[in-house]
Amino acid sequence: MADGIKWQKSSFSGGGGEQCLETAENNGQILFRESDNPDLIITTSREKLAAFILGVKAGEFDHFVN
Repeated sequence: MADGIKWQKSSFSGGGGEQCLETAENNGQILFRESDNPDLIITTSREKLAAFILGVKAGEFDHFVN
C-alpha cells in the first residue's frame, strides 16, 4: 500500500480517536481501516461499496441485528 494516503475519519468519531473507521481512496480503490488497527486495510471498488450501501438502505442485512 502506498505511503501518503490521506485517511479521513468521520466527524462523529470520539475525541481520543480510538476505534474510529477511517476511509481513503487510492488508485481507484476505496480503503477502510480501524484507527486502533491501522495495518489491517480492507479494499473495495466504488461499485461494490455503492451496491452494499443500497442493500443496507433496502434492509437486506437487517436479519443480522434482529
